[in-house]
Amino acid sequence: MSSSDTHGSELGAFLKARRTELSPADVGLPDSAGRRRVKGLRREEVALLASISPDYYTRLEQGRRQASEPVLDTLARVLRLDDSERAYMLELSGRDAARPRRRATQKVQPQLRRLLDDLSTTPAVVLGRRTDILAWNAMAAALFTDFARIPEKQRNFVRLVFCEPAVRALYPNWEWVAQTTLAQLRMEAVRDPKDPRLAELVGELSLQDPDFRRWWGAHRVAVQSSGTKTLDHPVVGPLTLDWSFLTSTDDPDQQLITLTAEPGTPSHDRLRILASWAVQAADRPVADG
Repeated sequence: MSSSDTHGSELGAFLKARRTELSPADVGLPDSAGRRRVKGLRREEVALLASISPDYYTRLEQGRRQASEPVLDTLARVLRLDDSERAYMLELSGRDAARPRRRATQKVQPQLRRLLDDLSTTPAVVLGRRTDILAWNAMAAALFTDFARIPEKQRNFVRLVFCEPAVRALYPNWEWVAQTTLAQLRMEAVRDPKDPRLAELVGELSLQDPDFRRWWGAHRVAVQSSGTKTLDHPVVGPLTLDWSFLTSTDDPDQQLITLTAEPGTPSHDRLRILASWAVQAADRPVADG
């Protein structure tokens, strides 16, 4: 299957997923009497609202037709897409797909490595493509898990969120965190649909976790550059941390993620306690097996 065929199929699935979440009342249409055969809006209802023919929209949803950008903009309005979903739809349609592919193994940029080492009281990680964990500092290991014990090919943040019990237990709102990280991964998937490692990751998690399989099929997308995480750490207790990222100028697919707490808050004090605990843990002698 060609890249265009893959994108067409994904675009059709995405459009179908979005229309099934809208009712006629949501878009100002009368709901006909009797039981509806399909969930959400019918294809002909979307076509009516977008001022295109039902046949045109059907072929678009079946991956047999390409749409112009004005039509896509209209569909974005009709289907109530947010900015992330609209960007995802445009990339699927090939309107924003002029991006070089980099398949070489990623190595953390030296300047990001130095910055990591200097952040002695701030958890920080460097994420690459597919949310692969390329590097971390001692505070990140103390906060999340000992990344060094995880095989390199399995050091992936989405995988940890779904498959690592210690990481799952950190999040009181795990379901929301998991859906958000998955939505960000799907946004990346459209940029390189032929990435074999991404396909392997999605296939593996789909088999292992029914939640992943269901949420991936919902075609949710998201792009975030900052936010807040709520965690319940087994050593220091509840933490409310603000996260943001710095993108490498040499490799835009590498991002330094930092987590900080507002000064004067309990979370700020607990991060300091965690830093002391991490130093003490590093100084303890390793017991012989």
